[in-house]
Amino acid sequence: MVAASATSDTAGGVMTHDLAALLRKLRHGRALVGKQDIAEAAAILKTTSPDAIRLGDDCAAIPDGDGYLLLASEGFQDSFVRSMPWFAGYCGVMVNVSDIAAMGGRPVAVVDALWSDTSEAAAMVLNGLQDGARTYGVPVVGGHTNMRSTHNSLSVAILGRARRLLTSFDARPGEVLIAAIDLRGRWHDPHPFWDASSGLCHTDGAARLCDDINLLPAIAEDGLSRAAKDISMAGVLGTALMLAECSGIGMKITLDDIPRPEGASMERWLSAFPSYGYLLTARPEDAEAITTRFRERDIAASVIGQCDSTQRLDVIWADERETFWDLAQIPLMGFA
Repeated sequence: MVAASATSDTAGGVMTHDLAALLRKLRHGRALVGKQDIAEAAAILKTTSPDAIRLGDDCAAIPDGDGYLLLASEGFQDSFVRSMPWFAGYCGVMVNVSDIAAMGGRPVAVVDALWSDTSEAAAMVLNGLQDGARTYGVPVVGGHTNMRSTHNSLSVAILGRARRLLTSFDARPGEVLIAAIDLRGRWHDPHPFWDASSGLCHTDGAARLCDDINLLPAIAEDGLSRAAKDISMAGVLGTALMLAECSGIGMKITLDDIPRPEGASMERWLSAFPSYGYLLTARPEDAEAITTRFRERDIAASVIGQCDSTQRLDVIWADERETFWDLAQIPLMGFA
């Protein structure tokens, strides 16, 4: 591990880095710390989970005929629903569709559970939910509604189907790590969201979003990749760490190879949750075929790292190298 010494982005016109400080800040960030809470829930629930269902993936994959039913859900806190009700509803569909795609599937339908203190607040959330459903071509088929609550919150569940799975458990040493991120977006302040989706609602671009999502199941069905995760609130490094833990491997990631919007600092970007962002692993000989599929649709994609057997996530930035996390010493979600 190379010790870092620089403390700012620029000094005398020369780009400098403080990798150790950057990783320390990300390591103790709220989003990644929250992922450690999963271990407590999993310890309680794993005794009732069927052996065929592996806890820790983006969706539950339930064997069904010649494929799999995919089931997932997302919840949204009161502060987010109150401050951005339409966007919260829209995200209810968007993030669930992303989970389905990350597992190599296509969405079938969503249901919601909504609590609000007024009918007006509920209407804004439901309008966002409906707009998201239209944009991604997935119907809202039912749910639960309470408009006389003391709080405003939303939960959305989704059903999908996959012919061939991408999972968090099938990355292998010797494979490369690929990041595919739609950079044609904007920051959705004050939240750490890179939004390349909602601006296309009610436009001809909505059809493009559906085709972009379908890249993931096509890659799975063509046998180009077996392992993937969508980039979550834990950011690129946190998501890579979750993938590595579930697969029982290590990774080495080069930060400058991660697709990044112009003008975005490395710290802000590594803390971002992109509306369209995926990590996939693949055999080195298949990497070009995968990245080409994304690039042909103007989605930035590149090899950003290598998979190994160390159980560490090591990070390289310029001439510095640091260990972000050693899973052999400190588990994250407890699924190793």
